[in-house]
Amino acid sequence: MCGRYTLTVTWEELLAYYKLERDLAAAPFHEPRYNIAPGQMVPAIIHDGSKLRLGPLRWGLVPSWAKDDKMSWRTINARAETLTDKPAFRLPFQRKRCIIPADGFYEWKRIANNDKQPMRIIHRDGGLLHLAGLYDTWQDEQGKRISTCTIVTTTPNRVMEEVHDRMPVILSEQQLPLWLERKETDVQQLQSLLAPCPNEWLTMYPVASLVGNVSNDSPACIDPVEMPPILF
Repeated sequence: MCGRYTLTVTWEELLAYYKLERDLAAAPFHEPRYNIAPGQMVPAIIHDGSKLRLGPLRWGLVPSWAKDDKMSWRTINARAETLTDKPAFRLPFQRKRCIIPADGFYEWKRIANNDKQPMRIIHRDGGLLHLAGLYDTWQDEQGKRISTCTIVTTTPNRVMEEVHDRMPVILSEQQLPLWLERKETDVQQLQSLLAPCPNEWLTMYPVASLVGNVSNDSPACIDPVEMPPILF
C-alpha cells in the first residue's frame, strides 16, 4: 500500500533532475507538496512515443473502458504480482507505464495502546525516489479526457516490513529507460523490475499525526518528532 507521499522539489528542479525539455504549451502546475493524497493531480513522467514528458496525472487509475470514474479509489495501487491478471492494469502494464517522482512516502507503524505512528520513508542519500506507475486516459460522457495513474506495489524489503506488508516499486535510474520504453512489451522482462528495492536505499523517521489529515500540506508534515514507545 502506498497512500500518501511527498514531493518537496519544484517543477524546475524536476525538469533539471530528469533532463527533460520544458513544454512551452504546458504551464507548470506543481509546487512543493508535503502530503499528496489519492484523487489529487500529481507530476508523472511518460514516454509519448518520441520523447519523455513531465505532466499531470490524477492519482487513482480509471481504465479507458470504464463506465464511470468511481473505481479510482480502489486503484490507487496495483499489485506487481497480478498486473497481467487485472483488466484495469493489463493494457497499461504493456503500453502505458510511467514514473511518479517522490522524495518520501508515509506509512503508519503500530505502537503502544494499539495506536499508529506515522513514519516518513526517504532515500538514505536524500535523493528522489522513482516510483513505478501505470496510467490510462478515460473519457466522460461530455467528452472530457482525464488521464489517471496508479502506483505499483510489491512485497516489502527488510526496512519496510517493519511498518507494512507492501511497498511501492522503487526503480533505479538505470531501470528507468526500460520501464518507460513504450515499445517494450516483454512482460517477463518488465516483471523483473518489480522487486523490492535494496534495503540500504531507505531509511525512515517518525512525523507528526497531522499527516493523517489530507488538508494538512506544509513543511510541518515532514518534521521529525520523538518516537513513542513501540509495542512488540
